[in-house]
Amino acid sequence: MVVSPHPLATEAGRAVLERGGNAIEAAVAVAAVLAVVMPHFCGLGGDAVWLVCDREGRRRCFLGIGQAAAGVTVPTQAIPTRGPSSMLTSACAVDSWGHALGFSAANWAGQESFADLISPAIELADGGYTPSPSQDFWLDFRAQEHPAWPGFSEIFDHPSDKGVLRQPDLAASLRSLADGGYRSFYEGSLSEAIADGLAKAGSPLNAADLAATRTREVDPLALDYRGTLLLAPPPPTQGCSTLAIMGILSRFDLAETSPGTAARIHLLVEATKQAFLNRSSIGDPDFDTGKRDPAAVMLEAGTLDAAARGIDLTSAMPWPHPVNSADTVFFAVSDSAGRCASVLQSTYFDWGSGITVPGTGILWQNRGAAFSTEPRHPNCLAPGKRPFYTLNPGIAIRDGAPFLLYGTQGADGQPQTLSVLLTSLIDDGMAPQAALAQSRFLLGRTFSDSRDSLKIEGSLRTEEVDALSVHHHEVAVLPALSPIFGQAGVIRLSSDGTVEGAHDPRGDGCAAGVSLSPDQNR
Repeated sequence: MVVSPHPLATEAGRAVLERGGNAIEAAVAVAAVLAVVMPHFCGLGGDAVWLVCDREGRRRCFLGIGQAAAGVTVPTQAIPTRGPSSMLTSACAVDSWGHALGFSAANWAGQESFADLISPAIELADGGYTPSPSQDFWLDFRAQEHPAWPGFSEIFDHPSDKGVLRQPDLAASLRSLADGGYRSFYEGSLSEAIADGLAKAGSPLNAADLAATRTREVDPLALDYRGTLLLAPPPPTQGCSTLAIMGILSRFDLAETSPGTAARIHLLVEATKQAFLNRSSIGDPDFDTGKRDPAAVMLEAGTLDAAARGIDLTSAMPWPHPVNSADTVFFAVSDSAGRCASVLQSTYFDWGSGITVPGTGILWQNRGAAFSTEPRHPNCLAPGKRPFYTLNPGIAIRDGAPFLLYGTQGADGQPQTLSVLLTSLIDDGMAPQAALAQSRFLLGRTFSDSRDSLKIEGSLRTEEVDALSVHHHEVAVLPALSPIFGQAGVIRLSSDGTVEGAHDPRGDGCAAGVSLSPDQNR
């Protein structure tokens, strides 16, 4: 089963599974196609976070997170969100693809070549594709800004009504990767072109920074939620925030509330607030040596107990805390042998830094803007440091085997959306499509509303919206199925071998299955 936010990417992954490839191999094909057909959310110039697991007990996390330039200096003012001053971190997505394939070959008998897996992406970059409604939406959303982004309009000011969008420079970069291998992005002829283009664009990143970029393989975090083990990536990601929300909710009987009611939403929102109170302690653990692991503190039983006690079931806690904005893509793959990959890939804000590295067709991320400039902050910018990361794909384990693969777009909205999905899937027994179609909430500011209000989808019943106001939430109603509420995906694997997958009705994606017996899968 493959689920992704774009049909062309889903089809690329499905084709790999159909010819006997495993979940990681299919995921790399999906990732490469998404880097072409969803340039507003991800690309070669961004990062990726992976969770993988199988029925044999292997559970690993690949943190494909680029580090800050070795020569970076900390500005005295806030880091810009666009332009060369936001291009402070290297891009690790491509390295994560290669790292994942190395794991595949060593543990899952993977045999697919890197060149073959990215060939559909090359064809789409070269031959073109028609931009999706999602790409149209975010191009129009930035219509007043993107004319000022150097080199952007020449490539990406191309809505669907203009027909097929071709990216010849990106196709050439992808061919160079196919010929030279994934590390040629960081060491070799392609890396030289990238480093030269970054310098011309005004970024502090150089060839040495590219060569130093490596994916970290670590153990995922884990939390038991009513007998289901939830896995999440560790710091510098916010995976511990998602697990903390679920740990707090485990202290309540959700049978006393129903999905889509003010009582359920209120509880999820207040659990989110409690978990987010400690989130500012998260930074790159390599730079926090000697300090106690913030994830361990957040997930301690005593911390979760105290957070649960801090929730008033009748009244909202005030929430004047700033939030992070970002966009990304979630995709997941399971194969017939029960091997799974759950992945998020991103260039941070929609359209990243807004700058395409000259001569390469690679739109670079603005992840440097995620750093703080406060000297004592755990996420303060420093040479070689990885920024705080909102990406947190998830996998749930039941009876020792993968049960759920899940994730969503949406920065701070990711843990919030996941709380809706996981309670619905686990507590209420909903099918993936029904869980994804529910009304969602989003606490705090969004691109379209700067108030620290509780955003609610217009599909929620009026009486429930009114009840949230009675609970002292400052409610703002936004259109139903708005892209602001993210694009999630879910795959559910049952013990009887049934596999169900679905993608968010708020986006353009889809799920596709392949009927193969375990002996047909390598």
